Amino acid sequence: MDWTHYRFRSVWTLPAPPATVYEALERVEDYPRWWRQVREVTRLDDTTGVIRIRSLLPYDMTFTAREGRRDPAAGVLEIAMSGDIDGWARWTVTPADAGTLARYEQVVDVNKPLLRRFAVPGRAVFRANHRLMMRAGRRGLAAYLQAV
Repeated sequence: MDWTHYRFRSVWTLPAPPATVYEALERVEDYPRWWRQVREVTRLDDTTGVIRIRSLLPYDMTFTAREGRRDPAAGVLEIAMSGDIDGWARWTVTPADAGTLARYEQVVDVNKPLLRRFAVPGRAVFRANHRLMMRAGRRGLAAYLQAV
């Protein structure tokens, strides 16, 4: 088993139409407004940016995100990531009874030396840290969507 390889999945139920949720998710430069763990987004061009994140644990992770797929008709946003983490992430936005279901999938390998060093003993803590970040993101986006 590669202890520095992670697969994450989250499902967010959001009280807004799918098109509204999709529009919010595709505006990555606005993430810090509603997702406090996304500390900084620096656009490099129309399809690439540098993102710095930090959840509960006292370390930042920085990676370059490159647009891989943007398909509003299918509700899919996908990026390739390189830097402290290498891999991909995908949002899939679909209608749900009371609004929208936003599915997040991520498959990454960790390159940050500190996290690689503590890969085995820290794995459960790193996964919990990710869950907390995703929970805060769902709450932040739900509040943001109700405010706009």
